[in-house]
Amino acid sequence: MSVSPFADLRGLPYSDEPTLHLNLGGRLWGWEFDGWKPESMSWKTGCYIHTGLSNTMTVFRGPDLKEFFSSIAVNSFETFEIGSMKHSIYCNDDGLICAHAILQRNDEQQYRYFAGQPWPHYKLVTSQGFDVQMEPVPFYLTQVAGPSSLETLERATGESLRDIGFLRFREAKINGTTVEVGRIGMSGNLAYELRGPLEDGPDIYDAVVKAGKDLGIQRLGWRTYLVNHVEGGFPQMNWTFASASDLDPGYVSFVKASGFDPPMNVSGSVDPADRRARLRTPVELRWERAVRFDHDFTGRAALEAEVANPRRRVVTLRWNAEDVIDIYASLLQPGAEYKTIDLPTSPPWSEGMNVHADHLLKDGRPVGVSSGTIYSYFYREVLSHGSIDADQAEVGNEVVVQWGDHGGRIKDVRATVERFPYLTEGRNDEVDTFGVPLTSNRSSSRLGGSATSTAS
Repeated sequence: MSVSPFADLRGLPYSDEPTLHLNLGGRLWGWEFDGWKPESMSWKTGCYIHTGLSNTMTVFRGPDLKEFFSSIAVNSFETFEIGSMKHSIYCNDDGLICAHAILQRNDEQQYRYFAGQPWPHYKLVTSQGFDVQMEPVPFYLTQVAGPSSLETLERATGESLRDIGFLRFREAKINGTTVEVGRIGMSGNLAYELRGPLEDGPDIYDAVVKAGKDLGIQRLGWRTYLVNHVEGGFPQMNWTFASASDLDPGYVSFVKASGFDPPMNVSGSVDPADRRARLRTPVELRWERAVRFDHDFTGRAALEAEVANPRRRVVTLRWNAEDVIDIYASLLQPGAEYKTIDLPTSPPWSEGMNVHADHLLKDGRPVGVSSGTIYSYFYREVLSHGSIDADQAEVGNEVVVQWGDHGGRIKDVRATVERFPYLTEGRNDEVDTFGVPLTSNRSSSRLGGSATSTAS
């Protein structure tokens, strides 16, 4: 680790070696380290470390925490133990997702909100009657994910972490510094998060990299980070779908006043004016298991109706290799080429917050939209997430993705509905960590799982 020439990398240490950083929204983000190929293999063959979500934590305090969050979140708060986390989801009156984030309970009157749109913040300042205070706190959030993540962190902390269950957290120490260790991640398989004061972030990151050096650890940049969301079955706001919060003019003004207003890149063969094609409900994303109708919350009536009669479901789409090759071949032919599939994610996050939607057809008729297109170097396939009519969501169904931008040249790409999530081996919520060996001859050949569709 070297002295950084940059004012603020938000928890990421600076190393005096060839690396790439992205300037987006007036902030610097780690973009690429050892190359997108080894970085994209990391969570299948070893593990990765990623700290791109640092400095996004808000502490909510007060006696009315339960009542406030119950009024805006689809989740139930009847059981929310200290030391546990929830994937909290927030909708508008139409049941469209405005925000989702990890919400954890640290004590009787303290919740912490990580890495999500500031929708609860907006709702708190525009509501009345809740004795709740909020405080943004500079915190690092460092993710360590993959089959060797547990061993790497046990080396770094010098203690067993096998008692930490899924969606649970506790404190440990790394080089004498207290860290919060939570079992959660975006890779789909075994994964953890480390959290603490932002100023501790670079040293903690560096210590974990050193601990995992011979266990296949890779520093993961934003160029490749979103590959794990598609492989692992985690739809990502501002990439695979957009936030419905932007439909509220008051919220838009609230966010702009905060000073962080990155560009929004609207792309895809679907008309940019079609905003609904780029929005999702919890049911469409297979998140209905988080929805509890034991309390009144914004969007309850719409979601009750949708749960009873689901319209669409998210699936993995595997693109036809010949059609993908044809897209690249157009670069070597005269005339207008097809829209390039950037590697390994398209559109890349470097273009800003992406709101992409491609038409999805069955026998020429529309049946949904495709978004979040990636090239998986591990599977050697182009994949995307499809929000597809429920009666078309069967694994093996053949559909067509209309790849391109509205008004431009369109390529009809044959695609097959596949299992969701695509990466099924060793799911984080299923792994018995007491059975994970310290060292093992891990076989990557089993990571694909069966062809059976699996709910997220």
